Amino acid sequence: MLKRSFYAAAATVSALAFLACPLHAQREPTPINPPTGYDFSKLKMERLGRGAIAVRQSPDEVFVTWRYLSRDARNTSFNVYRDGKKLNAEPVTEVTYYVDRNRGGGTYAVKPVVDGKELEEPSAEYRLPENAPVGYVNIPLDRPADGKAPNGEAYNYSPNDASAGDVDGDGEFEIILKWDPSNSRDNAHDGYTGNVYLDCYKLGRTEKMWRIDLGRNIRAGAHYTQFMVYDLDGDGIAEVVCKTADGTVDGTGKVIGDADADYRTPQGRILTGPEYLTVFSGKTGAALETIPYEVPRGNPRDWGDNYGNRCDRFLAAVGYLDGERPSVILCRGYYTRAYLAAYDWDGQHLVKRWTFDSDLPENRGYAGQGNHNLRVGDVDGDGRDEIVYGSCTIDDDGKGLYTTGLGHGDAMHLTQFAWDMPGLQVWCCHENKRDGATLRDAATGKILHQVRRSSDVGRCMAADIDPTNPGVEMWASGIPPQTVKGEALPGNPRGLSCNMAVWWDDDLCRELLDGNTVSKFNAAQGVCVPVMRFEGCSSNNGTKSTPCLQGDLFGDWREEVLMRTGDNRSLRLYVSTIPTAYRFHTFLEDPVYRISLATENVAYNQPTQPGFYFGPDLIFKAAKPDRGVLFRGTVLRVYVR
Repeated sequence: MLKRSFYAAAATVSALAFLACPLHAQREPTPINPPTGYDFSKLKMERLGRGAIAVRQSPDEVFVTWRYLSRDARNTSFNVYRDGKKLNAEPVTEVTYYVDRNRGGGTYAVKPVVDGKELEEPSAEYRLPENAPVGYVNIPLDRPADGKAPNGEAYNYSPNDASAGDVDGDGEFEIILKWDPSNSRDNAHDGYTGNVYLDCYKLGRTEKMWRIDLGRNIRAGAHYTQFMVYDLDGDGIAEVVCKTADGTVDGTGKVIGDADADYRTPQGRILTGPEYLTVFSGKTGAALETIPYEVPRGNPRDWGDNYGNRCDRFLAAVGYLDGERPSVILCRGYYTRAYLAAYDWDGQHLVKRWTFDSDLPENRGYAGQGNHNLRVGDVDGDGRDEIVYGSCTIDDDGKGLYTTGLGHGDAMHLTQFAWDMPGLQVWCCHENKRDGATLRDAATGKILHQVRRSSDVGRCMAADIDPTNPGVEMWASGIPPQTVKGEALPGNPRGLSCNMAVWWDDDLCRELLDGNTVSKFNAAQGVCVPVMRFEGCSSNNGTKSTPCLQGDLFGDWREEVLMRTGDNRSLRLYVSTIPTAYRFHTFLEDPVYRISLATENVAYNQPTQPGFYFGPDLIFKAAKPDRGVLFRGTVLRVYVR
């Protein structure tokens, strides 16, 4: 862990000539409205709890942090308790953290206060154990036993991608973890793999809640098992949805299909046998319904090769396709044919909403446009979600919205790239050795900015890292950072990774996350500098160097990072303990952000991104400092030094 003094220096640089302070304005502030068209009075999203969490900041101090919710009145303040004793002399206002001088453990509780009256809330407690480590929550794991493939190859297991959802109805997230065998394979390669497991872990419990064994007929690798964790029927309990096969064992020990079936070829491929789609209970891991997977593989040659590479490229997502309730979207193929199927879950049955097939004559222009990931959001402002499928976009009704024809890429980012840009935008890289990387209007596909390259551009990133430059910066492998106006960022910035990003420290800029290191861009020096290392932890997915999960899971608006330990026996949930002057409604209440969290585990992991601009330019928008602007529950006001 690097010294905390760096943050003070970084904050001074990023503040420049302006300082944004969240204060209550004398007059009603002007709201900054998101560019999406969601009707939040109809949208059925999960009901979040307070998300209180306590992490040791130092051997002598505990950092307690919690969520500020859209249902909270703007004048809401908070009281903080340890073991039933109130810690704060006056209610905590303006921020959502409290530092407690405490060398031991204890049970922390947070209660909102409105107009001097303390409100009662359930599920707002967190127990800090004695001798808790500094900076993170330790989550012990039940590591699967080592195995041996039919060809005699030995393999073992490591924690891989994870997701989060409330599986017991208390308003707080549990962790759903995918275990990856050491012989997992990319689709392009032959070879047997070990079974894939999905575990559920609750913070504070020493044992897993349940385990699903996907069985021998599901191959292991980044492109096979895309698991969605979301409350699909609105009952307060998240479901888990993924592709299954004969021999899958649910969390209660029940076998799906034929337990003895083995469809593996001598090359380790699985090219025959039935394929299923199963909805599991997030509470118990029990299989609630299993139906045939649509679309079946059929003849692998129909997808572009004869050995099962292109036919077994899967993606998945969640989307509010009707503007009210979430649907689950299952996808097969993107190099050539692309097939998407959307389902609703009513608590008992999966009901098909629509399908999209690029093989249909009217959809031929959508073939070969997919990425190793996807993004979802209301890109056209009608309050219903679209699926950004690489270089094309599918409308909420399952019809093609547009296709750019720019082809396949490995990465893309969907957000509002500047507070004064209309709608949402997409930054996408392309591997056709021609089109490089493009910024496009997410609603129409119109190219706003392009950097052409004759090389394969395999990675790209978009994050507002520079407080001196308006809007989100974007770059890619072989492409230096660009502004939203299509200009190269001055100074030849150095040390910028393309893998992940995280809101970690006290300001509104985003930090970069690569492997086990968080880095911050120093605008004055034009270089990214490490500010935090997750010592003893390892990243996942090879050169992608991704965590198990990152996102606004607990506490205030900053993002947590979930890492695996080097010995693969624990997860560590790292929580920022850096004091910040800001409090914002949790990003989880934004559908674009929440869905980006749910789809983070899909194929080549991409960082979370909201359906609104978030960054240091928010302090420039307040043209009338005496009035201020309202942004996600906080009044931002500007003062010139």
